[in-house]
Amino acid sequence: MPAYATSMRLKFPIVALALEIITIILFAVFVIYDDGKGHKSSEHSNNTHEEPPMMLYPMFQDVHVMIFIGFGFLMTFLKRYGFSSVGVNLLLAAFGLQWGLLMQGIWHLDEDGKIRVSIFKIINADFSTATVLISFGAVLGKTSPVQLLIMTVLEITIFSINEHLVATVFEANDVGASMIIHAFGAYFGLIVARVLYRPGLKNGHENDGSVYHSDLFAMIGTVFLWMFWPSFNSAIAEPGYTQLTAVINTYLSLASCVLSAYAISSLVEHKGKLDMVHIQNATLAGGVAVGTCADMNIGPFGAMLIGLVAGIISTVGFKYLTPILASHLGIQDTCGVHNLHGMPGILGGLAGIIAVALGKKKGSAAMQAAALASSLGFALVGGAVTGLIMKLPIWGQPPDQNCFDDSIYWEVPAEEEENEESLAHADHSKNKAEV
Repeated sequence: MPAYATSMRLKFPIVALALEIITIILFAVFVIYDDGKGHKSSEHSNNTHEEPPMMLYPMFQDVHVMIFIGFGFLMTFLKRYGFSSVGVNLLLAAFGLQWGLLMQGIWHLDEDGKIRVSIFKIINADFSTATVLISFGAVLGKTSPVQLLIMTVLEITIFSINEHLVATVFEANDVGASMIIHAFGAYFGLIVARVLYRPGLKNGHENDGSVYHSDLFAMIGTVFLWMFWPSFNSAIAEPGYTQLTAVINTYLSLASCVLSAYAISSLVEHKGKLDMVHIQNATLAGGVAVGTCADMNIGPFGAMLIGLVAGIISTVGFKYLTPILASHLGIQDTCGVHNLHGMPGILGGLAGIIAVALGKKKGSAAMQAAALASSLGFALVGGAVTGLIMKLPIWGQPPDQNCFDDSIYWEVPAEEEENEESLAHADHSKNKAEV
């Protein structure tokens, strides 16, 4: 492992402020307030924005909570990486939503060449940040804040191209973004993790695990995400009964998913005990998997069936597939995003293809398949290019021995180290690569 200069004193302020200044200049040139005039069709739906301008604000609040609390706390399971999990999540989301507004808006400029900011557009900007936060989970603990800012710029740019292709060119249905957010973000992050593979971590790391209280903090993220996921999947659906359908389908898929995740966790674990990693993550897979066909008339039982299958494949993935990816393919997936977002995202894409083929929603099954292929293709190629750029030894990445440790980039209270050492015996490393 080469020796890296991990000091952030110049690197981080220069990169962060440069990106923000560039963004402010671009906002000055292109971005104005939404005044209700001169709108074109939106990127995800046929919504004409004739509804009151604040009608979607409650949905926006729910999505915002998911991005900043849900994703942030879900990643606090690592015993010595809580500051970074929540703190860097805030950093990436705050920059990502600004960059997302620009990158998505470029494809939908008004006649005067401006991007008009509405609640609808800031919901979509939040969605764009979700891709980065999913990918962040794959490389959690092994990257510097500067590397992650670089990833944010590149990933949201690539995401916006794929999103435009899927929604506008293919005219595919993906209201809950199983394909364009979850599958894309997961496989983008997995390829970045593969490019940044660390041979020194193939046998694990002492801090790559949880303790009792860190798992409890992570469950806060799980519960927030679980509660608000119906809003995530329905926020950009057509208003009215279509939006109601998306809420109900997500609500039922999530509930069904919890039962299958708990059941399979007990089935595959020693003496039938439940594994907290499965409960933190696999219980959310139903929300991911039902996303593409959330607004389709698949029937309440159809949504529940999707959730049931998602919970099973996600739990089995955490138990058996994550170690295989690490040992055989060199993909060190810290948070198991392949199991929560990757496989359920593909399941959602396949369910969408079947639902459209059965006439549950207007569209083309071939275009649905093209959307899934496009999302995976952009993720794999974009992730490889981004990973190669992030691998340059100039971004302050941590050496192997300092991975999964806040103290390399944060001021950590002195007593925290003593407390963590006293809790070391409670370490129950899980959801990690073991050879």
